[in-house]
Amino acid sequence: MAIDRTAAGSIGGVGRKAGQATVKNRRPKEVQRQAAEIAGAASAEAAYLAVHEDEPPLAPGADLTAAAFFDVDNTMMQGASIFHFARGLVSRDFFTTGDLLNFAWLQVKFRIAGEDADDMSRSREGALAFVAGRQVSEIVELGEEIYDELMADKIYPGSRELAQRHLDAGQRVWLVTATPVELAQIIGRRLGLTGALGTVAENVDGVYTGRLFGELLHGQAKAAAVRSLAAREGLDLRRCTAYSDSVNDVPMLSVVGTGVAVNPDSALREVARERGWQIRDFRTGRKAAKIWAPMVVGAGAAGAAVLVGRTVWRKR
Repeated sequence: MAIDRTAAGSIGGVGRKAGQATVKNRRPKEVQRQAAEIAGAASAEAAYLAVHEDEPPLAPGADLTAAAFFDVDNTMMQGASIFHFARGLVSRDFFTTGDLLNFAWLQVKFRIAGEDADDMSRSREGALAFVAGRQVSEIVELGEEIYDELMADKIYPGSRELAQRHLDAGQRVWLVTATPVELAQIIGRRLGLTGALGTVAENVDGVYTGRLFGELLHGQAKAAAVRSLAAREGLDLRRCTAYSDSVNDVPMLSVVGTGVAVNPDSALREVARERGWQIRDFRTGRKAAKIWAPMVVGAGAAGAAVLVGRTVWRKR
């Protein structure tokens, strides 16, 4: 769900104007920390409200203090979900095929060179600019269609089976992704999971403004979202498990009792070996195919969102 702008003052205790005045004089790391906390709190609030709006009774034998958290891109789904969504939007004339090709090339650059601070800063206001002025309900409807067209067949069966094991044990299972929360919730619902933590966009009267709450749900923001949701749900993080493919998610993997590297990049594989984390690989093919295919298919939602934002900003 997107959170209405009028609620901005209550999320993380920081309103937009007050946040700008306060953050301006702080060190960059503190600014990033605050933005991550705001994004995490907003994501946890959206996830909690979505699940508890029409809450079903707990099943007998439910494990109330343990849960699992799954990254989406290249962990649960092959490629970047936001890129697949962008492909669907191209076919609906939201932007051009040329934009998409440029978007794909920039994903490769992002994967190789890593995050650029200027890009991440711009992404705070530009990552969801392509939906600015559109109804939330319209984007949700499109997300349902595009999931069926371009995402359903890209779910890793092995990752879905891991999630099912947690569900069978009576645990709740949440997706955690930089993808917009509306799309993340669609993916989670289609997979039969509990819910999803995703990037939260601001809306006014059900219309997107094109701005984000805090930051993309990426890196430290994911860890903040997991901590915030755990507090709301009464989870014991020591009994929780997190899964991801990316070294960028080490903060999330570290905040729970059990971290698992799934389809890991080389940096995460090294961290997992150092920390004794389990490593699972569900990708087909080996070596070069495993490394280069994700670069072309999807660099992850954070990079994808940044690059969509860059394309939109250049058009302005």
